[in-house]
Amino acid sequence: MTTHRERLDALVGEWRADLAAADDAVRVLRESRGDGGIDDEHDPEGSTLSLDWSRAVAIVEMVTANLADAEAALARLDDGTYGICRSCGRAIPEGRLEARPTSDLCVECSAGVAPRR
Repeated sequence: MTTHRERLDALVGEWRADLAAADDAVRVLRESRGDGGIDDEHDPEGSTLSLDWSRAVAIVEMVTANLADAEAALARLDDGTYGICRSCGRAIPEGRLEARPTSDLCVECSAGVAPRR
C-alpha cells in the first residue's frame, strides 16, 4: 500500500513530465505558426494550427493546475493539514483522498452541502 506522500510524489513526477511534453508541443506549434509559409486555414486535408494551438495551450493550463494542486497537497502533508477539509475543518474521508489525493475539501463541502454536525 502506498502512502499519500508516495502517491502525490508520483503524480507530481507524472505531471511534470506531461508539462514538459505539452510545453514542447506548444514550442513546436509556435515555430510552425511563425513560419509564415503554412496556410493551414485553407488546407482541406488537415486541422488548423489554431485548433492544435488551442488544444496544446489548454493541456498546459490543465497540467499546470494539477501540478499546483499536488504541490499544495504535499505542503499540507508537511504542515499537518492534509486530509482536513479547508472549509469545515472535518476529516476528509480516506476514500475521497484515494480517489482525489489533491482534495482539500470533504465531499459535502465540495458539493456545496453543509456538513452534518
